[in-house]
Amino acid sequence: MTAESVRWGILATGGIAAAFAADLVDLPDAEVVAVASRTEASAKAFAERFGIERAYGDWAALAADADIDVVYVATPHSAHRAAAGLCLEAGRNVLCEKAFTLNAREAEELVALARERGSFLMEAMWMYCNPLVRRLKRMVEDGAIGEVRHVQADFGLAGPFPPAHRLRDPAQGGGSLLDLGVYPVSFAQLLLGEPSDVTARAVLSDEGVDLQTGALLSFESGALASVHCSIVGGTATSASVTGSQGRIDILHGFFFPDRFVLHRDGRDPEEFAADPADGPRNSLRHEAREVMRALRAGETESPLVPLDGTLAVMRTLDAIRDRVGVRYPGEDGAPDSALTPA
Repeated sequence: MTAESVRWGILATGGIAAAFAADLVDLPDAEVVAVASRTEASAKAFAERFGIERAYGDWAALAADADIDVVYVATPHSAHRAAAGLCLEAGRNVLCEKAFTLNAREAEELVALARERGSFLMEAMWMYCNPLVRRLKRMVEDGAIGEVRHVQADFGLAGPFPPAHRLRDPAQGGGSLLDLGVYPVSFAQLLLGEPSDVTARAVLSDEGVDLQTGALLSFESGALASVHCSIVGGTATSASVTGSQGRIDILHGFFFPDRFVLHRDGRDPEEFAADPADGPRNSLRHEAREVMRALRAGETESPLVPLDGTLAVMRTLDAIRDRVGVRYPGEDGAPDSALTPA
C-alpha cells in the first residue's frame, strides 16, 4: 500500500467482479493490479477489459502475490470459504462478497483465521456503506420514529431460472435466501440486531433449493421483522421501519435507495434524497472506500460492517434454512463438493 493508492486483486471474473472493477477504476486512490480465474483465458480477457497488469489462471497464484494489499473475492458463495481462506492463509487482506459463506460454521472459520493472522476481513455488504442507508440508521438510533416495533423488507426476481442456473444449483448454494434474502435479513439486523427467535416457510424446487422464502424474526425488545425473498416473482424491493412515533418507508431498491420518506404523527411527510455527489445508486465504490479507509487506519475490520454482525446474519440464515429444510452438499456429513474449487 502506497500513500497514493491501495492495490487490489480480484478473484473471479463474473458480473459482480466486473461491476466492482469498473467502480475501482474510477477511484483515484485505488489500483487493480491482478485478477485470477479458474482459467487463464478468462483471467486474461478480464485483465484486458479493465487494463489490469497481471492475470492468473489459478487462485493460489493471486493469493501469493505480495504486491496485492487486498483481495476482492467475487466467486459464488459456495466457494467463499475456500477462496477467502486461501487468501487469508497467504497473508492477504480480504473483502468477500455476500452471502459471506454457505453457513455460520464456515463464516466462523474465516473470522477466526483473519483474527489469528491479524488480517483485514469484511463482508461486501455494500448496503451498510451506502450514505443514505447510513443516514436512515442514524435517524432511527437518534429516536426519529421512537422505539422500533417492526421492520419489513423484500427482494424478489421474476425469473424464471432454468434448473441448470446457479440459482437452482444446490452445489453453488442456490436458492433465493443466500443470494437475495441476505439483504432483507441484513437490513433488519442493521436496525434490530440478532433475533431471539426465527420462524420461516419456503417453497422448494425439485433440486431442493428455496424458490421463495418468508421469515418472521422476533427480538428481545418486542420488535418483529418480516422478510421475504424469491426467484419466482419480482417484488418491489421495498422496506419500512415502523416505530412507536412514526415510520420510514423506502418504496423501492431499499439496499441502494435514492430516497426515503419519514412519516411522523401530526407532521407532514419528509423526504430525504441521496446526494448526487455520492454517485450512481448502484455504485460499489462506497464499500471500496471503506475498505481502503480501514486499511490506511490499520484496522482489521470495519465498524460499518463488523464481523460479529456478519456472523449474526449467517446464524439467522442458518436458522431459516433449518426451519425450511434446505441443505447444501458438504453439510451434515454430505460430500464436500460444494466447499472446494473445481
